[in-house]
Amino acid sequence: MVLSSFVPVSQESHFPIQNLPFGIFSSSAKPERRVGVAIGDYVLDLSVLVQAGLLSIEGCAGDVFAQSTLNDFMGLGRPVWKATRDRLQQLLDSNNAELRDNQAVRDQALVPQSEVTMHLPANIGDYTDFYCSREHATNVGIMFRGKDNALQPNWLHIPVGYHGRASSIVVSGTDITRPAGQRITPANKSQPIFATCAKLDIELEVGWFVGTGNKLGERVEIKDAKDHIFGMVIMNDWSARDIQAWEYVPLGPFLGKNFGTTISPWIVTMDALEPFLVDGPAQDAPEPLPYLKESQPSAYDVHLEVQLKPAGSAKTHTVATSNLKYMYWSVTQQLAHHTVNGCNLREGDMCGTGTLSGPNESEYGSFLELSWNGTKKLNMEDGVERTFLEDGDEVNLTGYCTSQEGYRIGFGDCRGKILPCPYQ
Repeated sequence: MVLSSFVPVSQESHFPIQNLPFGIFSSSAKPERRVGVAIGDYVLDLSVLVQAGLLSIEGCAGDVFAQSTLNDFMGLGRPVWKATRDRLQQLLDSNNAELRDNQAVRDQALVPQSEVTMHLPANIGDYTDFYCSREHATNVGIMFRGKDNALQPNWLHIPVGYHGRASSIVVSGTDITRPAGQRITPANKSQPIFATCAKLDIELEVGWFVGTGNKLGERVEIKDAKDHIFGMVIMNDWSARDIQAWEYVPLGPFLGKNFGTTISPWIVTMDALEPFLVDGPAQDAPEPLPYLKESQPSAYDVHLEVQLKPAGSAKTHTVATSNLKYMYWSVTQQLAHHTVNGCNLREGDMCGTGTLSGPNESEYGSFLELSWNGTKKLNMEDGVERTFLEDGDEVNLTGYCTSQEGYRIGFGDCRGKILPCPYQ
């Protein structure tokens, strides 16, 4: 029998009782930020459940759900995360009267999503972005180095990454200002100009949050890595491709990346994603070193979409689809590699997968690939054309898993609108 909630949930909803992602929200009636989970078109206020005596988890103080970030809850570890989710599923079960028939508590605890403001789910101390899609890395390599040198020599041996900027991570719905900086022109590739970005791009990514960290000098073994990951979000690592092209040698991305990274507000737990584990790409030529070898499936079948609402248009276009299962280096391999030198991760730290492109052109996760660095146009059905993003364009990234029973485990929206650069 498929578990169902007494809260109405449509079949297209990203938030059935099988999901219950965690987030931080506030409302006009109660402006304090606090912990909630998404169920259908509602947010379940966990602080209300604690006050009503309905949510008591061993090893978890009740005031953790009245806090403005999830960091302390994340730090309690996977047994507590799982016990909390299990109890919430029990309370929301259509056959359980505890909350269903307690009208006074229900009225306080279930807040329509249309009435809430979502916030960053964690205090993100550090942010690392990886580069783990073989298709994306190959496409970019072909563009700039040719087919014979598409992948750098280290790419099939390590999950490549760089340290990003945590302070400019924003929640879905936050506008993004077009950046300015140094860039070169086709006519002069050695003398830069200062100008607004002309190649503003998106990156279709998944972000994952560290739950329990590790001590400085200690590594996380790959067999234990999943227990350190609290959950995942959809992520858009906005990119200024022309600024990035000038600056990235020799030390990598800097101003081309750190002006904004958008994430969806709901963190989908690894337990909710567990039914959608699949085998990832083969890693046998070459085989990973022992500390990166996995004996169990570690990829996730998550359908991903890039949606564009062009400036001045009322229509939203799906310009690309992809899937998390295409990713070459798994999130657990990313975590194991991140800590193999003794680097200490902390609760609330976030990592990104890098752009998630698939094998077909319709599955490219960036405009850099979709337009092949501006050499061809994306033609939409209402006559709109794009190579890169224009001011006023609105991008939404989204993703979901579909179960055999027909319900979806989704992430909601990861949305941002481009504002003009104020420095002309």
